[in-house]
Amino acid sequence: MPQHAQITRVCRDCDGYATAAITTGVRRPDGSRATLRVACPACRGTGTARRVRPLGAVIK
Repeated sequence: MPQHAQITRVCRDCDGYATAAITTGVRRPDGSRATLRVACPACRGTGTARRVRPLGAVIK
């Protein structure tokens, strides 16, 4: 079965999963765990890749 072309450009480093919650191992007084939110350094948490201009493109 043919696959449809992807319209958006997904980040190569995070595959579109731009942020991750990492458990620190510490529990809060209410019993929940303390977590850190970390963003992908390549796409800065957007999940999409930057558009790359072709090498021969003229900038105006």
